[in-house]
Amino acid sequence: MKDRKPQDCENMEHVRTEIDLLDEQLIDLVAERFGYVDRAWQLKKNPEDATVPWRINEVIDKVRARAEDKGIPPQLAEALWRQMIGWFIEYEMENLERKKEE
Repeated sequence: MKDRKPQDCENMEHVRTEIDLLDEQLIDLVAERFGYVDRAWQLKKNPEDATVPWRINEVIDKVRARAEDKGIPPQLAEALWRQMIGWFIEYEMENLERKKEE
């Protein structure tokens, strides 16, 4: 849990401590999301099922809207999510290829 709000940080040590705490939380959330991606490929049948364009667009639209609501640049959120989604698609495709070969 965060100890300070950004405006309460009195020095760079405070800022770095809070960023480190947030990074831990972000990794925990990415790990949780990864668990769902890991389950998703198990439910799919073919490598081409890993890419679902309408769903990617839906996720990006939601992420951009949430970013705007939170006052951060939507293009930052979109870039981060597109990178993550791209990695997850590759992960699913690799696992689906292996599954297909079994």
